[in-house]
Amino acid sequence: MQQISVKELSALDADQLVLVDVRDENSYSYGHIPGALSVTADKIANYDLPHGKKMIVYCRTGQISGEIVEQLREKGYDAYELKGGYVGWLKLHVADLAQDTAQQVEEGLRKKFHKKLFTKFAKAINEYHLLEPNDKVAVCISGGKDSMLMAKLFQELKRHNKFPFELVFLVMDPGYSRENREIIERNAKVLNVPITVFETDIFENVFNIEKSPCYICARMRRGHLYAKAKELGCNKIALGHHYDDVIETTLMGMLYGGQMQTMMPRVNSENFEGIRLIRPMYLIREEDIKAWRDCYNLQFIQCACKFTDTCTSETCNSQSNAASKRQKVKKLIWGLKNEDPEIEQNIFKSTENVNLSTILAYKDKDGIKHYFWEDDDE
Repeated sequence: MQQISVKELSALDADQLVLVDVRDENSYSYGHIPGALSVTADKIANYDLPHGKKMIVYCRTGQISGEIVEQLREKGYDAYELKGGYVGWLKLHVADLAQDTAQQVEEGLRKKFHKKLFTKFAKAINEYHLLEPNDKVAVCISGGKDSMLMAKLFQELKRHNKFPFELVFLVMDPGYSRENREIIERNAKVLNVPITVFETDIFENVFNIEKSPCYICARMRRGHLYAKAKELGCNKIALGHHYDDVIETTLMGMLYGGQMQTMMPRVNSENFEGIRLIRPMYLIREEDIKAWRDCYNLQFIQCACKFTDTCTSETCNSQSNAASKRQKVKKLIWGLKNEDPEIEQNIFKSTENVNLSTILAYKDKDGIKHYFWEDDDE
């Protein structure tokens, strides 16, 4: 097998090679090696790739790139597999980040990204009453860009010290691969986020579940986070869902669930008394999070589930039907936005501009359904 290591790749002349990322489009969009072409595994056979240069092919961890390299070499390409794949490159990249990265990021939240990130973070906290004096918040970190940014925003809010509250930066390891665990820990160290890691065996427990394993895994992970937060004396857990998550969830509910509901900025736990879930990134746009990430050359894991390491687009998409639907809705919103830039804002505002007199039916807080004719009968 023709392979090239990540260190060998860094020593090559970028003008003399072609990098080909064969993961699914969503994974590529979330993060990729700079300069790489996105050609999914199912399309590469018919893709017009350039000849005459050294071609480096990579997937997530190297599970399918080797087979693709063999096919390309049979067609006359000077193709090589990147040993360790994107995760291998990511490990080295995180290790090479500058020692003052955390300082740069913190200064950026006070200057360059203050208006689009910190101001909106603080606005959501104030507008939705997410934080109160003497709260102890478990800031839940998955290892992705959203939760890592949330951790830095909470640190910046703490620096302002307007009222006392405590933070615990909580990372749950549900059975991560060694590489993914290492990337999360390295990013936390680079960004000066003092994480508390606890381990569970969730991945092993859902391994043999055929029906909706991702849904069950997500439910179990949420339950473990609540339990650990309560054990640590926290009364709130913070998740990194952002503005785009909110409008996508709203539209998904209508198109696929036949219901009008949204992702709430705060929710009281039904199973863990005294614990409230909050979403302080509620007003922050995903494009601004990506701009922050790219400004400091940061790279984060997208999905740390060890069962997606085969990294074919079919496998990744089939892991969660909801994920596939979310991508469709994301593309739908993007297309509508090109025609009307107010589309996203209108979807968001629709959830707080509900006129019950024009609704066929609604459920009250006790789950009782009320119909529009009830007032007429009275």
